[in-house]
Amino acid sequence: MGAYYVGIDGGSTYVKAALTDGKKVIETALCNSGIDNSGSAERLIENMVGKAGIERSEIRYIMATGYSRKGIEIADDDVSEITAHAYGVRLTAPPEFEPGLIIDIGGQDSKIIYLDKHFNVKNFNMNDKCAAGTGKFMEVTAQILETTIDQIGPLSLQSTAPCDINSMCVVFAQSEIISLIARKYDRCDILSGMHRSMVKRMVRMIKKSEMNGDILMTGGGALNVGLHRAFEEELLRDVYVASHPQFNGAIGAALLGSENA
Repeated sequence: MGAYYVGIDGGSTYVKAALTDGKKVIETALCNSGIDNSGSAERLIENMVGKAGIERSEIRYIMATGYSRKGIEIADDDVSEITAHAYGVRLTAPPEFEPGLIIDIGGQDSKIIYLDKHFNVKNFNMNDKCAAGTGKFMEVTAQILETTIDQIGPLSLQSTAPCDINSMCVVFAQSEIISLIARKYDRCDILSGMHRSMVKRMVRMIKKSEMNGDILMTGGGALNVGLHRAFEEELLRDVYVASHPQFNGAIGAALLGSENA
């Protein structure tokens, strides 16, 4: 019998799950957030167990995190998403990463998490009052420009003259984008401008006095190559991308679960 641990991240857009043995990620799975997060979490666990070829009884501990963590009844315990994200980078950051800063772009919020050299949380800032700078903003923009969330990053890299999008409010930014379309601006230039606008908003959240060490992107936004490029250009330094970035919180919860077990 093996010993395995599961982290469940009940996010605003998706429920994400990670299966680990305490040292490496074995499987990940996700589904849309619904009204029954416990049921969704159980189905994700069954999916991962089947793929990994292990028995359900070999799962020793289930740790929940995220918005709906208190409602995931199958979990043995829960932990804040800030703590879970900080733990997750122990497995998801590249070997050369020197702990410093996590930029997490989620579906409905974005977070800046400051780490000490031991990966402990020193401080954090969160934007959860406005959709600007989040995955939701990117989804809405993709719909307006008649493309998909997966394509907006690659398309933005084709830009030769990025547009200026100055509105910090997502509603006004959408109006600005619609106006640019009406004035026949190229879609790639609009998308490049959108990414730059998002990044400028996020960078304003960063406390320069606490920005030591390397920078790591997590969350679904880290999968966007255009957003990653915009961060590097704005910060004038390398920005690492976590492995399994969308599952970083779930992975961190699983690691904490292995310690509790």
